[in-house]
Amino acid sequence: MFAERRPAKGKLTAFGMTKRPGRSISNDPGVAALLAAEADAICFVAKASAFQVRVALETTEEENLASIRESVAAAVAAGREALVDCEHFFDGFKEKPEFALACAEAAYQAGARWVVLCDTNGGTLPHEVDAIVRQVITRVPGDHVGIHAHNDTEQAVANSLAAVRAGARQIQGTLNGLGERCGNANLCSLIPTLLLKGDFAERFETGVSPQALADIAQVSRTLDEMLNRSPDRHAPYVGESAFATKAGIHASAILKDPTTYEHVTPEQVGNRRRVMVSDQAGKSNVIAELERLGVPVEKADPRLARLLDEVKGREALGYAYEAADASFALLARRMLHTVPDYFTVERFSVKVERRYNARGEMNTVAEAIVKVRVGEDEFISAAEGNGPVNALDVALRKDLGKYQPFIAGLRLTDYRVRILNGGTEAVTRVLIESTDETGARWTTVGV
Repeated sequence: MFAERRPAKGKLTAFGMTKRPGRSISNDPGVAALLAAEADAICFVAKASAFQVRVALETTEEENLASIRESVAAAVAAGREALVDCEHFFDGFKEKPEFALACAEAAYQAGARWVVLCDTNGGTLPHEVDAIVRQVITRVPGDHVGIHAHNDTEQAVANSLAAVRAGARQIQGTLNGLGERCGNANLCSLIPTLLLKGDFAERFETGVSPQALADIAQVSRTLDEMLNRSPDRHAPYVGESAFATKAGIHASAILKDPTTYEHVTPEQVGNRRRVMVSDQAGKSNVIAELERLGVPVEKADPRLARLLDEVKGREALGYAYEAADASFALLARRMLHTVPDYFTVERFSVKVERRYNARGEMNTVAEAIVKVRVGEDEFISAAEGNGPVNALDVALRKDLGKYQPFIAGLRLTDYRVRILNGGTEAVTRVLIESTDETGARWTTVGV
């Protein structure tokens, strides 16, 4: 448990199984551990499928119902809020509806605050969820019913919303849809939908303020950073591409009126509009991106056409500026003569070899030598690294003369390689994500 309870709107909930078949409630170590936990609530997972009870638990339906009733009653008697996750509920309902309903009803009658209907295998579709939840709330009040959806058919968010429309009033989900197999219902999609779509926003109070909603994109990215994984660029609401447009005709329209191609404003969810520069871009895309970068340019400037031609030519070689806005910023500033060449790499060499270390172990070592010109000064640096890219990175960082203080906090956070064609002479595209001590992030591309 936590050494110190942190103040929060949420409730700390202990999670575990109901009483095991054949045991008394006072002689079940699992239930005892849940009751001993310093939690505000206890969530029991209980089978709600006759098939699962028979095959997985190898017990009777009556014993399963007794386990639900006795476990919930014990939690309530201990002064805890009780929840029951009715595992396999939807599959169980399709197989034997009366037993599935009996499990839900047993939990509610024993004092459960929430009876959560679980689509454990993730195979139920929204129209089925709607119909089944409507039957459940004839036996258990809707303000005691929750939904727990899995994403095995890419329906977890849709199923959660269908359950709410049918009468459920709690949604179990996870940030970024994390969960076993294909994941769970994505709270980063559900929360904005509940707050920004009229069918839900006008009917329900979520407890999430507009100010908190504007942090959701950052929350999503922070979680991915903690998990050391790349954010999903195409995630609804919070992904980098959620409010991005590439085609020139779309960019022209969206700059006149964003509602031509946006269903909500990106600022509401802490995201931003991106008019991308690519081989499909028109002059509107380039102007919009330059304005965002703070690069002043007249719409009639002839250099814009040359810049657009340069982008398209480079993308034909394998560059991809839509995913590397920092590289486009540098290219644009150089072509518009608004940025100098800070330094030039005169030459470099990399050697990779297998050799014995001081302990007599065979390992692979990469060595790099880099010669850099900074103004009139030349610097040569050498370094070893964990692979050729790391060795080059370390060598280049060793001495950039007067610019050395500016790279002290620079850190490479992601390095992605894509082979663009086959064979030993394959063209390789490299996307590099970097950050600094302020938390700013940017992406560059090389071919």
